[in-house]
Amino acid sequence: MVSSQNNDHRNGHVLVESQQTRLNSDNEAHHPTPKGFGTRHYVTFMLFLGMANAYIMRTNMSVAIVAMVNHTAIHPDPEIFDNECPDTDYGNHSEHQQNGEFEWTTSKQGWILSSFFYGYVLTQIPFGILAKKYGSLGFLGWGMFINSVFGFLVPISAHWGVGWLIIVRFIQGLGEGPIVPCTHALLAKWIPPQERSRMGAIVYAGAQFGTIISMPISGLLAEHSWPSIFYVFGFIGVVWSLAFLWTVYEDPTSNPKMKIEEKKYINQALWGNGTTDKSPTIPWKSIAKSMPFYAILFAHMAQNYGYEFLMTELPTYMKQVLRFSIKENGFLSSVPYLGMWIASILLSMIADWLISTEKASITVTRKIFNVIGQFGPAICLAAVSFTGCNRVLTVFLLTVGISLNGGIYSGFKINHLDISPRFAGILMAISNCSANLAGLLAPITAGYLIDGNPTIAQWQIVFFIASAVYVICATFYIFFGSGERQEWDNPDNDHLHKNESVPNETNRMLQTDKN
Repeated sequence: MVSSQNNDHRNGHVLVESQQTRLNSDNEAHHPTPKGFGTRHYVTFMLFLGMANAYIMRTNMSVAIVAMVNHTAIHPDPEIFDNECPDTDYGNHSEHQQNGEFEWTTSKQGWILSSFFYGYVLTQIPFGILAKKYGSLGFLGWGMFINSVFGFLVPISAHWGVGWLIIVRFIQGLGEGPIVPCTHALLAKWIPPQERSRMGAIVYAGAQFGTIISMPISGLLAEHSWPSIFYVFGFIGVVWSLAFLWTVYEDPTSNPKMKIEEKKYINQALWGNGTTDKSPTIPWKSIAKSMPFYAILFAHMAQNYGYEFLMTELPTYMKQVLRFSIKENGFLSSVPYLGMWIASILLSMIADWLISTEKASITVTRKIFNVIGQFGPAICLAAVSFTGCNRVLTVFLLTVGISLNGGIYSGFKINHLDISPRFAGILMAISNCSANLAGLLAPITAGYLIDGNPTIAQWQIVFFIASAVYVICATFYIFFGSGERQEWDNPDNDHLHKNESVPNETNRMLQTDKN
């Protein structure tokens, strides 16, 4: 019987609770929080490194392509700048831009940079569904392994031709597709509710950490040899993938090496006195009618719109309008994300304290920190549009706004685990896929408004749009967000979802197998 149960857990199945998830002080009394660094902390650390590595693999091409392209050959015309702000900083630190060997037009560069994204988005929902059936560990580990191995092929594929390079980057994106939904599914199995804010923030803050270290290191490597960017980070990715597959388990029950006290603590906190459910039918209709899920979805879409706007357009604004030098631009553009990384950890500790001490319910806590995480940058973005040429005030407001954005990791970002611990990976796959598509609109909107006319007035419109997106979606989350486990996630209601309309092939795939 024990052997059969362990086999079930190896295939990604977890204990499920027979009633609504809640923090039960009586259970915690029987299984007190284990002291010291536990297995769940190691899993969190490995997921943090995986998230950091994923963002490194995603962003390193944007740095490398600068060294790969012959800019003199494809950019004969000077870049357009706004002349409203004094030219005191820009140009004083100008640097010679090294020309690469490839004469790729701006259009070709766009296809190269976006090819990774298309592969990434394409696999979000399929991997979310498959991970529910077969477990998340293998998809995440081997996906990142494929991503890293194909990173080694980027230099040689670039010499074969643009088409080959696009294919390689597309495959890398396919490999990275499982990172977010599978990470969410693993967090649902390993992290008790009263620790979700802190652990979730640590894991997803890996995105900022990866971006912060990727840019300067890639820049240094590019000065000597741009292929080394892909060899160095590809090697690191391979090492992480193998270590992850070798040392991390699907869930506590399948790990024979962890302490029994911690295993009982996690399982009791997550599932109570539940029974084993191999693969419940996904309640698609109920999910489609769930307002708490739509609250998460819209908040996620607003986050990606605002984040992509800041990632892609903030350096341009500093360069074209505020006239910062290239060196100052690169440094100051990264400072806000360092602030966001630090703030996300600090805010998550406060959120978990509110929940564990019952100072606030999970629902109230998620809404408070989502307000901080989305209204904060909304207000700062609106204020930036009125700062004019005041460089110090502009950078200060952007730093504060982006730092406060770290609150989302204790808000909507981890909320999937609250409303549906059994289907958290699938919910994250849907919201992350939609959010990434929404993120595409940010640079398109900004490009349309400032193309050939990068004035402060035009940028003001861009900032107001991003601010409005944050406010509207965050307000929706305030009214419809929830931290309570939903009825359609209750195992007692699984029989009600057996006949929910899903494609026949998908339905057959999700049927319980007898091992």
